[in-house]
Amino acid sequence: MISIDSSGWMERLTSGPKSSRYNRIIDGAGQDELITSVVVFYEVYRKIKRAMGEETALEAVAALSQTRVVGIDPTISLEAADFSLEYGLHMADAVVYATARRYSAELYTSDNDLKKLKGVTFV
Repeated sequence: MISIDSSGWMERLTSGPKSSRYNRIIDGAGQDELITSVVVFYEVYRKIKRAMGEETALEAVAALSQTRVVGIDPTISLEAADFSLEYGLHMADAVVYATARRYSAELYTSDNDLKKLKGVTFV
């Protein structure tokens, strides 16, 4: 299982400088292997809508919807709070990280706040 955080999806969806690396990771995984936290939906939709408009943001969300979407349940919330306290993570990063850990997924990111955590591949 793998998970891509919002920084990775933003690279892919906006053809950023790391997009080719993220494209290989995402395209190399089957849809059933990709998990996405609902927090990533929020972050990607917000950033793309602000920069490119609602239609483009909705297209981005449609791409994310092709993955296994994971909501926030009480267990993920508590685990995220623990990770936030332990590693000094902001809420969104902590929830995304907790979601990946819950599903034993490798988390791919370009976010420096997550860079050195177990189960994270920094791109």
